[in-house]
Amino acid sequence: MKEKYQRDDIIKIIKEEGIEFIYLQFTDIFGVMKNVAIPAEEISKALNNEVAFDGSCVDGFVRIEESDMYLRPDLDTFCIYPWGGGFGREARFICDVYNTDGTPFEGDPRYILKKVCNEAKEMGYTMQIGPECEFFLFHTDEKGKPTLITHDDAGYFDLAPIDLGENARRDMVMTLKKMGFEVEASHHEIAPGQHEIDFKFDDALYAADKIMTFKSVVKIVAKNHGLHATFMPKPIAGIPGSGMHINQLLLNDGKNAFYDSEDKLKLSKVAYNYLAGLLKHAKSICAITNPTINSYKRLISGYEAPVYISWSSRNTSPLVRVPMSKENNVRFELRNPDPSCNPYLAIAVILKSGLDGIKNNLTPPKSIDRNINSMDEDYKKDNSIESLPESLYEAVKFLCSDETIKEALGRHVLERFVEAKKIEWEDYNKSISSWEIEKYLTKF
Repeated sequence: MKEKYQRDDIIKIIKEEGIEFIYLQFTDIFGVMKNVAIPAEEISKALNNEVAFDGSCVDGFVRIEESDMYLRPDLDTFCIYPWGGGFGREARFICDVYNTDGTPFEGDPRYILKKVCNEAKEMGYTMQIGPECEFFLFHTDEKGKPTLITHDDAGYFDLAPIDLGENARRDMVMTLKKMGFEVEASHHEIAPGQHEIDFKFDDALYAADKIMTFKSVVKIVAKNHGLHATFMPKPIAGIPGSGMHINQLLLNDGKNAFYDSEDKLKLSKVAYNYLAGLLKHAKSICAITNPTINSYKRLISGYEAPVYISWSSRNTSPLVRVPMSKENNVRFELRNPDPSCNPYLAIAVILKSGLDGIKNNLTPPKSIDRNINSMDEDYKKDNSIESLPESLYEAVKFLCSDETIKEALGRHVLERFVEAKKIEWEDYNKSISSWEIEKYLTKF
């Protein structure tokens, strides 16, 4: 891929555009964006990879005795923010995290994804990703704190004036376009106050970068409209939650490796192998693609989210869908991920699953073209239709038993992620919910 920027180009642009501050951004293992801000005069230091930070202060990174880490800006992620800050114009880089000895930090989620992408490259493939990101917009109270009051009562594809978030959503799209995003579509989703913005396909690494930038932009623009944007998977009971469907394909020598004109569904042998890998590791990758307690409140029957491990080209109840598409866009849509996930780690384990299917020449089960949610238990059992994990605790157990996915994550990320999720589960089990109080306080 041809580089977009050279070092001298960036220094020149910063001077010509009057940039005052530059944000050096990176992501922790839980998918939370972090940054170090520098004045524009320090750009040479940043481009020399000399900006350090204390890694012991970042969740899941390192212990205090090994805290020094360095940020290396990816020049191709340079972007000028389209809004003006209170102290002048601002720009950003997304950075890779390095150790003091000049080696990549194995706990950097961006490094994890790069590592799996390189594995694919050695096999002759590059991954392309087209994410569909959903989120809710809520009113804020008089103090500016978020409420659970949705800003509208609209439904799927509704228009203004019913869709009161249309102006905010349009502002989000325009802001993203100014930052170089290619937005494919945006619309109101099924639930009140719920929206979706879809991106065009991009290489896996930069697609993950865009997801992180997208989440930041959506929150900023929502705030400017007096609203709160959340990527929490299931903020309100009784309505559908927010997903982040991952459309994916592999390229080989610039051509879609999933396409075969002779196949009924236009899928190649490589595609079927890849699909089999996705299904094989579905339970294990759930801990990464659906990483919170709340994620599993979304993955229940009747609310548009997948529950069963199956695939189809005809309906949307299975885990993996094969959308109708032309040669250059034959793809798989993985429907269980949600926007609380770390996109670098999620895409890494998804790709690793598919590559395992290709390497081992795996064969997927037959497609399930009926609505699985309406099937009786005997039919599902007879057809070996299994379910996704029902809780974060269960998902983490599957993760810990899958050597292929553990290899993708590496020891550092695996250990710290699992430790944190076990603590999260223990804290959840110790808490008393309002449902329990309402159910049992006066009954017993």
